[in-house]
Formats: sequence, structure tokens, C-alpha cells
Amino acid sequence: MKLDLGPEYEAFRGEMSDWIEANRPDGLEDLDERAMYMGTAGLTGKAAEAYETWSQRLLEARLICPHWPESVGGRGLTGVHMAILNEEFARAGVPRVTRGMGESLVGPSIIVHGSEEQKAHFLPRIISGQDRYCQGFSEPDHGSDLGGVETRAVVDGDEVVIHGSKVWTSGAHLANMIFILCRTDPDVPKHRGLSYVLAPLKDNGIEMRPLRQPSGASGFCQEFIEGARAPLFNVIGGLNNGWRVAMTTLGHERGGQATVAHLGFEREFWDLVETARKRGKTADPLVRQQLAWAYTQVELMRYSGLRTLARVAAGRPPGPEASVAKLFWSEYHKRLGEIAISIEGADGLLRPDGDGYQVSKWQNVFLSSRAGTIYSGTSEIQRNIIGERALGLPKEPKGPRRS
Repeated sequence: MKLDLGPEYEAFRGEMSDWIEANRPDGLEDLDERAMYMGTAGLTGKAAEAYETWSQRLLEARLICPHWPESVGGRGLTGVHMAILNEEFARAGVPRVTRGMGESLVGPSIIVHGSEEQKAHFLPRIISGQDRYCQGFSEPDHGSDLGGVETRAVVDGDEVVIHGSKVWTSGAHLANMIFILCRTDPDVPKHRGLSYVLAPLKDNGIEMRPLRQPSGASGFCQEFIEGARAPLFNVIGGLNNGWRVAMTTLGHERGGQATVAHLGFEREFWDLVETARKRGKTADPLVRQQLAWAYTQVELMRYSGLRTLARVAAGRPPGPEASVAKLFWSEYHKRLGEIAISIEGADGLLRPDGDGYQVSKWQNVFLSSRAGTIYSGTSEIQRNIIGERALGLPKEPKGPRRS
């Protein structure tokens, strides 16, 4: 099944396909952009050179942050254009070169809530790669309860001074900036006294500790913030208006890749089929049933993505299907990791030789996929959103407050 988007969008698809083919350097095949941004995979030698060349060509073509308005350095691409763009990059097996959280989370929030001066200062630095952001939302005692943030900030002259702790901060060890949700007015209801602050990470009273994951990687960190400073100019949306800005950020975080999510999972599925074939297990009825289930789930992702794309093409805003998509793929991937390890058999229990904590490809999927059911809103939170906002069910009863 293919969604007919009309001649304008199909012409854009052809333009992007031709541009990629004409400009891609050798050595880019199937690089994992997210793994590189998170610091769980690195580039060296010719691959690093190819990636740098590719990044520069994308920058010159304004294909970095292309969905941003033209007035701030983007191309003003619509949601449908972005879905097509992502599809063509994925099909060609080349990285789109994103600016991570700067592009997908911070930038859109600045565009919506920032002053013209803030847009002129912060947005070009994101596009160029000069500023690399990580997210300071979750706290040790307040993961999904964003309104319960306890990190404090007080105004000192023309600066804010921040004290507190943040945790599960993806890619913090590679960032030079952090967007922090902090409490600037403790005397008002919890959602009303928050501010959204862009703060430098280095040499700024922030101690960073990497958190080693079961896979051996350290893509997350915890920050201990003791007197970090940021100019009042770096407060987006104004003091005590951070909740609105944070909701804009989260609106861009969930489900943004729904229309192309299946492509990576599809490649991974066929890799697993090949693994089963090499291990002589494709005739096993249980393995065949498990692989059939996995293929069905990937196809459901594809059709769900087409439905989302059709909704965007019709000019309707995305709804709770973003939570449905996030819940679906994260729970699927966790189950796929379990299937992969069962296909590996006893070998799945043995780590490969090498320095450090080595894991095989399928061991990594089994271990790291569990994080997908936690970050960007836990599966429990997504079910609450779906139940309450999509199905109209009563809100979950609140338990007694902890002292």
C-alpha cells in the first residue's frame, strides 16, 4: 500500500531522491545517527571524513533543521514534506544529520516562545552545530511527574542561579548546553512557578556523572547543579512561564518519527531472519511464529505511520496517536529483543571478547530496548494519556502524597 500524496509531494520526493544520490559521499551506509548523537557509537577515519563532508553539503542545502521557518535558517517544510524527506534518507541508508535535541526540542520551543533577539542568537548556533543540547527535565524523585520539579533557580541581578539535580540526561556528556526546567516561584501551584532556562554545561557549577547501562554504554548522565548561572536572556518564554514552553517541547518529542519508524525496525527484522537462518532455526515452528508476529508488528507501524501522514496532509494536528505510536514501538522492541536472544540460544549468554563490557548486536537490542519503554514518557504514562485523552476515561486516582 502506498499513500498518494499528489503531484506536488511526489515531485518533492523525486527532488530529494535525486539530490541524495548526487551528493552522498562514499562511506555513509547505514550509519546510526541516534547512536552517534548519544555517544554510544563513534566515527573514525574515512567514515568520519565522509560524515563531515555530508554534514557540510546538507548545511549548504539548508537540509539541517529544514522544518524550521525560512526566516530562521530552515526551509519551512511541512509535516508531509518532512515525512517524505525522512523516508528518502532512510531508504538511501544515509544519516539525515540532525542537531538532536537542539533541532527537535529546543529550537521549536524558541521559535514559538522566544523573543526575536533570542531567536537570532540561539537558533543559528543550533543549525551550525555550535550548541549541542541535552534535556534537564527528569529528577531523581520526579521522573514522569514533571510538575513536581524541585530544582530551584533564583534571580541574581541579570542572571538566574540554579541548584538541584537532574537525571537520565541523554547525551549530556557530549553536550555543551542544557535546557533546564526549574522552580523560580515556590509559592504558587506547582505548574505555575516553573521557568525554562538554557544554561551552559561546562565550567558552570554542574557536576556530571555518566550512568552505565546494562548494555555497558553510558548514554545517560546525572547532573548535580550547585550554583549554575545563566543570563536572564536565556529564560525562554519569561520567568514562571516554563510549563507552557515545556509542553511545546514535549509535543515535539513524542511521535515525531511515526511515519518512518518502521523502516529501521524493518531492516532489523530481516537481520534477525538472517540470524535465524544461519542458526538453522527457520524451520522451527515456534521461531517461525515469533518472526511472523514481529513482521506483523512492523507492518502495523507502517500503516499507522501512513494514517498519521494522511492526517497531517489533511491539515489536522496530530492527536494522541503520538502516544499510541510510542507505546507500540517501544513495547514491540522489548519483545523483539527477547525473541532475538531466544534465537541466539546459549550463545546469547556469552559476551564477545574485547576490552570493556562488550555485547553482541542482539544482546544490545535485548538490554537497551528496555529503555525505550521509559524515556520520552513511560509506557504507563502513555497508557494514561491514551485512556484519558483519546478514550475519555476517568483520570487515574491520585494516591496519598509522600511525606
